Amino acid sequence: MNTDFLLQAFLGGGLIGLGAFILMLFNGRIAGISGIVYGAISNSGKSNLWRWYFLAGLVIAPLLTTPFGFSLPDTFAGSFNVPADSFFTRYLVIVLGGLLVGFGTNLGSGCTSGHGICGISRLSSRSILATAIFLLSAIITVTIIKHVLGSL
Repeated sequence: MNTDFLLQAFLGGGLIGLGAFILMLFNGRIAGISGIVYGAISNSGKSNLWRWYFLAGLVIAPLLTTPFGFSLPDTFAGSFNVPADSFFTRYLVIVLGGLLVGFGTNLGSGCTSGHGICGISRLSSRSILATAIFLLSAIITVTIIKHVLGSL
């Protein structure tokens, strides 16, 4: 097993948890990314600036870690039997995935960060159930894409 991958996952998970803790401690807010994005887009005003700062941090953080050898995973590239450098793989799949995540988070009244990180840490039974459904949906989706559609 690749220990670098495990170390990156451990550090990344710890930093996500630390970020959620700091947001709760200093702002009293749950770090549900879909809710933060929705609030940033749908609201305006000075009280809304923390959402934009938080989102900017999500975009900037991977750029800051690149000099230290960390990178975002690019394993989704081969999931649709198209070349990794094609427009479809790089952008259309990301946009489609983002729209589906937005639909799912609206349907589930929250996302994996809100339910999975903050909700489970508060022992919320609703969040535990929601996260279990998210994981089951992900397993079914990957199985269909990789093993059913991928073998066509």
